[in-house]
Parts: sequence; C-alpha cells; structure tokens
Amino acid sequence: MPDAVLSLNAGSSSLKFALFDADGQDRLMSGAIETSDSTARFRAQDGAGDILANQEVSHPDAVSGLLDWIERHLGANALVAAGHRVVHGGPHHYAPEIVTPELIAALEQLAPLAPLHQMHDLAPMRAITAARPRLPQIACFDTAFHKDIPPVAARFGLPRAYEADGVKRFGFHGLSYEYIAGKLTAVAPEVAHKKVIVAHLGNGASVCAMENGRSIDTSMGMTPLDGLVMGTRCGAIDPGVILFLLRERNMTADAVEDLLYRRSGLLGVSGISSDMRTLQKSTDIRAAEAIDLFVFRVAREIAALAASLQGVDALVFTAGIGQHAPDIRRRVCERMAWLGLALDGDANLAGKLRITTPGSRVAGFVIPTDEEWMIARHTQQVLKDVAGAR
Repeated sequence: MPDAVLSLNAGSSSLKFALFDADGQDRLMSGAIETSDSTARFRAQDGAGDILANQEVSHPDAVSGLLDWIERHLGANALVAAGHRVVHGGPHHYAPEIVTPELIAALEQLAPLAPLHQMHDLAPMRAITAARPRLPQIACFDTAFHKDIPPVAARFGLPRAYEADGVKRFGFHGLSYEYIAGKLTAVAPEVAHKKVIVAHLGNGASVCAMENGRSIDTSMGMTPLDGLVMGTRCGAIDPGVILFLLRERNMTADAVEDLLYRRSGLLGVSGISSDMRTLQKSTDIRAAEAIDLFVFRVAREIAALAASLQGVDALVFTAGIGQHAPDIRRRVCERMAWLGLALDGDANLAGKLRITTPGSRVAGFVIPTDEEWMIARHTQQVLKDVAGAR
C-alpha cells in the first residue's frame, strides 16, 4: 500500500474517515468510528468495498487506535498527513491551513456559531497532536467556498458596525459544493460553468447558487442554523420568535439554542424522528406534515437562488436525502416545473445521473458528494506548497 493522506470528517456521534494515495487521488479505504456514551464501534472497508473491520474500540482512545490500525495496514509505507473538515472558519480563515495550537484556539472561539459541529471538528486535531505530534495536519473550512459571494448576498440589514465585527453570512457545506462544482466539469461540461443550483440535502441541508463554478449565494448564513428545515434544526425563522421565547417564555439563551439546533426541524415538527427514512415509512400525519414542510422550504429556497442567479440552467441533488430519496426529488422538481424543469420519472426512480427529460429547459442531476476526497485534495496541495517553499 502506498504512502497515504487521511481525511477526517467529525460529527457529534461519528468520525468518518477515508485514506487516499498521497501521490494521487485513489481512495484506499474508508470507514467511521461511531460513538455512544461509553463505547465506540469501528467500521472500515477497502477501496473495493470489502470489509476490513467491524469491531468495538475503546472510546477515549478511538482516534489513537485509528492511527495505529491505519499504520499497521500501511506496513512499510507512511501516513504523511491528516486533513480535517472544519465547519466554521469565521472571517479570517478562507484557505486550508496547517493546524497549530494557535489555530485550534482561534477556531474554538467560533464554537458558539456552530455548536453542533465546531468542537467535534477540533477534537481529532487535539487527539492526533497528542498521539502523533510530528504528523502534519491541515484544516479545511466549509465556509471557504463562499468567501467571494457578493457583499449584497453576505450582508444583514444591521448597522455596519456589526458587519465590521464579522456579523455576516458565511455559508456552509462548502467542501461538498466545491466537489460538485469540480465533478460537473467532468460529467456535465455543458452546464458546469453556467447558472447552477446545488441542493445538499441531508441531516444538515442547504442550497447554493453557483455561476462559473463559484458560489454566488447560499441559504445558510452566519451559522449553519439558517435556511432550510433540517433534521433537528429549524432553518430560517422570524427573529421575533427568539425575542418571544426569551421574554414571554422566560427561556435562557442556552435553552433557545438547544431548541433551535437540537429539537426542531423534522424532529420537532413530526415529534417522531429527524431521519427522513423513518418519516417516509410512517403513517402518522405529523410525519407527512414534516416532509411537506421540508419540500416546501427546499423549493422556496431554490426559487430564491434562481432570482439571485437571474435564471437557472441546472439543478443538482446531493448528500444523503438528495442522493437516496427519489420521492423528495420528485416533489421538489414538480414545484420547479414553472422554471422549465421536466422530470424524467423513470430516471429519477433509478437514481440516474440526469433525471430530467431531453427537452427540459433546466437540466436535473443526482451527483454523490465526496467531502473526504476534497479534504484529501486540499491536504495534498498544502503539502506540495510547503515542500515547494523550502
């Protein structure tokens, strides 16, 4: 097995990883460490999909154990770097950076802007620093792809002093959108540089308007709470609701944060689950109403981005729901018929690359995203830049 780069994508209850050839872009293996209160389960498969591991591991030593396991499989070859997805880069971190104690401390200050993600993103950095202090680590920011959106799309209607302090729209899911922008040049070059809207629909969900492969506008804002209804997040909400909860319901800021991030969205509306698959199987009217709201909000945000782009040539679905829920895609596309989007029902059910008819004015696609590949690519580039500067 050749020298390798490790990509890490941390969540609240899982750490996804993938190992890539350090000299190229081949995926050597991938997997996840899924944690509960006291245990962790480690799963891994090789590039062909064959199972390499499926076992319980010690929770506190999960990252160190992953490094040991990878290095045993590499044999005489080396793990040369680890790349990390970081959800929030704030106003000062717009390009992949080498991880240092100073960077970790700076990113920790952004945790209130991404409470479901930021500290989980930083934990593997600290673990690797302790276990392999000489292993280079690279932080890759989800906000970076949106760094050049027009000021009018980034600005809130607040006094400018707040904007100067970094109160603005940053946008998220950037590693996913960057991957899709690159993938489109290979699979649909006829639209790749035109007006494209990408719907990243998963437990976290957003949409992004792109032109010439660059972000023009996006549904998430200063935090990953804005925009679409998500698994447990409310999405866009009247700010007056927050004031009402604080003043009239005597809720604390921490209680409001917990409500909006962890107890709302599909879970809150349905009262059943945050998982779209569970809701689609349910006969409970509340599940149907939660799905209705999800579809309505996705379609409304796509329409808003069409206005930002002044037209749309293609719509791309990606991420867990976007890739695997044909009925959600169908319902969203039906609401987009006024834009000239004509769905090919059979292609949609089959999950084909293109899911619109040949005569559709707006082309529709289903493209799996690969954030880990994007992390590896950025990590490899930083290593080359450092080596070239010596």
